[in-house]
Amino acid sequence: LLEERELEELMERNFFDDPSPRVGFPKRITGFSDTMLCKGLNNRYCVLQVQENDLEKHLTITAAASLEDTELCILRNDWISVPVQPGDIIHLEGECSSGIWKIDVDSGYLILYPDLLLSGTTVSKGIRCMRKAILSEKFRSGSRPMLIGTILHEIFQKAGTNFTQEKLQEIAFSVVHGLKYQLNLNENDIMQDIEEYLPSFIKWAENFMSKFNHSSQPNMQLKLPRDIDYSSCTVKVTEILDVEENIWCPRFGLKGKIDVTVGVKIHHRSKTHFKIMPLELKSGKESNSIEHRSQVCHFVVVTCKVVTSCTSPSPGVHLKLIKIRNQLAFYLLHSTCKSDSGKEQTELASLPPFTDDSHMCSYCSQKQNCVLYSRVAEHQKNMSVSPDMVTAVEKEIQHLEPSHLEYFRLWYLMLTLESKYKDEKKGHRNIWMIPAAEREKHGDCIGNMIRMDSVQEVTDGQYRHLFQRKNDSMPVTALMIGDRVVVSGEDGTLLGLSAGYVEEVNRTNISCLLDRNLSHLPKDTIFRLDHEEGAFGIDVPLGNLSKLMENSPACEKLRNLIIDFHKPQFIQHLSSVLPPEAKETVAKILKGLNKPQKQAMKQVLLSKDYTLIVGMPGTGKTTTICTLVSAPEQTEKGGISNVTEARLVLFLTTLFIKAGCKPSDIGVISPYRHQLKIITDLMTNSYINKVEVNTVDKYQGRDKSIIIVSFVRNNYDGNLGELLKDWRRLNVAITRAKHKLVMVGCVPSLCHYPPLKKLLCYLKTEALISFFSVHLLHICCLFFPHTHVPARHTVLLVCQLSVQNNLMMTS
Repeated sequence: LLEERELEELMERNFFDDPSPRVGFPKRITGFSDTMLCKGLNNRYCVLQVQENDLEKHLTITAAASLEDTELCILRNDWISVPVQPGDIIHLEGECSSGIWKIDVDSGYLILYPDLLLSGTTVSKGIRCMRKAILSEKFRSGSRPMLIGTILHEIFQKAGTNFTQEKLQEIAFSVVHGLKYQLNLNENDIMQDIEEYLPSFIKWAENFMSKFNHSSQPNMQLKLPRDIDYSSCTVKVTEILDVEENIWCPRFGLKGKIDVTVGVKIHHRSKTHFKIMPLELKSGKESNSIEHRSQVCHFVVVTCKVVTSCTSPSPGVHLKLIKIRNQLAFYLLHSTCKSDSGKEQTELASLPPFTDDSHMCSYCSQKQNCVLYSRVAEHQKNMSVSPDMVTAVEKEIQHLEPSHLEYFRLWYLMLTLESKYKDEKKGHRNIWMIPAAEREKHGDCIGNMIRMDSVQEVTDGQYRHLFQRKNDSMPVTALMIGDRVVVSGEDGTLLGLSAGYVEEVNRTNISCLLDRNLSHLPKDTIFRLDHEEGAFGIDVPLGNLSKLMENSPACEKLRNLIIDFHKPQFIQHLSSVLPPEAKETVAKILKGLNKPQKQAMKQVLLSKDYTLIVGMPGTGKTTTICTLVSAPEQTEKGGISNVTEARLVLFLTTLFIKAGCKPSDIGVISPYRHQLKIITDLMTNSYINKVEVNTVDKYQGRDKSIIIVSFVRNNYDGNLGELLKDWRRLNVAITRAKHKLVMVGCVPSLCHYPPLKKLLCYLKTEALISFFSVHLLHICCLFFPHTHVPARHTVLLVCQLSVQNNLMMTS
């Protein structure tokens, strides 16, 4: 566990001091004093002694808390390389005869640290490079390929059984719009990458979904249970049973999340078999890779052992998978060690050696983190590293100063120690090692629960569940509103089904907001709810630490400010920041703040780099920060709207209704929410109902007889907003009208936006545009006396390509 004294010493270290030399990195002997030793299906043995020769490794083990009742485990063949030490906890699979376990290439498994569950993705990465697998487990920051993969997975899962082109594009648009901000990527570029995969989705559905029946269905080579050899058969997916299903397998120290769980019909030798199978979606360019095949083996191990509870698995193809998993678990749990410098000091331990494939290293996603760790923690002079690799390491970090490297080392170590403490507090092992009734005595669990009523979907990815005690009253519990819980099946087979937060606890039931819908499980399923502490990892701060070390001007500036303590710079005069027309908006923002708070706001506005707001509790820091956060929104509300254009929209809507159009057949679209609010208020005051006023995104996949588009922007200084640069939003906006499309905007301003400029040029070239006089706006002024007619405006007529006499006006 994390010692408070060590953390204090680390906090007092100076980033500029030279680190003390380290002689070696002995592995710390890990003790699991709180682990329940036991025999049986989920056995846990403590290793007391290790003896090794060239052919065998003998382990003296015990499952007794007194450490007296010992047994012998004999490891042979490849199992000799398992890095097991005295004090380690292991799980054994196989047969035990007269207190002797024999684990070799033909029978049995040894799982090192079985309560550490590793995913199939992590294990598969360890096939080519152990360092990459370990660092990927630590640094989980996103990348463009990872984001594309996440989006494709979500599209596939949400499509269900509807894989039409229109449905897939609709889902893709909504998913991309919600995720693009994670990596600050352009929406159009992402959509281009996504659309390359959509035909593959459609082709897959035509081949394997039951709603598509055709004679050219492809055959597959499968070997069903009781079959001796592979044979040809056809497979049809009949239903989608679940998505993102969690599976924990503590017997093998593995976990998995199945992309889609499907029900399939297999037509084999004139017979039809119905099976429930996991479907794993792979979006990478490489197919049939060793990593992909290893993940298939991973799911075979996990799903078979959870469902069948087989105690004598056939080793064969799974031997290497478990071996890699054991090595990864060893390095992940031995991430720190005691320094040999003569001081009782915790230091970072070494990672596995570098791979010999320099080409693979050059394209590795963890290259920067790998060389950084090697430089600050492993002392290359003491490692067997090729000269080419040493050169690559130095080249990768040549932009960093010694103080930057020491900053990385110190914070990596501190975050690692914090992660160890949180993992101990999390206590996932208690879910499968301690019965619910025993945990209830400490108030950390509620067992014997059944689901009541129907599940309510609160938002996308959040489901409200109501649980009630079966044939019993609710026990006294320490669970409170806001506590994080893990929901599992009480019989021990369905572990980690879902996680979420407690919404309400009373004498009869408990309401939880969970991340998965459990209504597909049988109604009589008995659940247990376990309290989970320290659920948040260190991947985000470690990702930020890695980003800080990148070789870019922005990161260099941050390093100068954060690590090297360069003084922040400020602008001298407030008039350089705020234009005169913003005075009224600023006055509204500052209203209600006291003098120190206003001074803090002013300092932030003048800041080029950063401003630290310091104050005693109750002095108004939170209020100041909230005002700062809301200021951009308030500024946007004041700036990105056009009242004149809104009144023109109301004027045109009134004319259409007087001409006999139904209000429900008219739709108004604008890319800016504040403009929509102004238009809605104007229509409400004019007693115009049932005219839908909404954003472009809300009209995706829908249409109206008449569509009026308000572009809002009216500027000649080239200050462009991002929304009107979006080709896809423009495409959606101008294709929602069945019969008549009216577009309202400022032509000189709209010509600054490439998509709109191209549209206007096309309309002019095709003679689909003509100009009206200014009198039309003056007619509008007769209806709305407060309408301001701008000095510069253009009014034009546009015909939609497939419909005649469609009107486009600009103010």
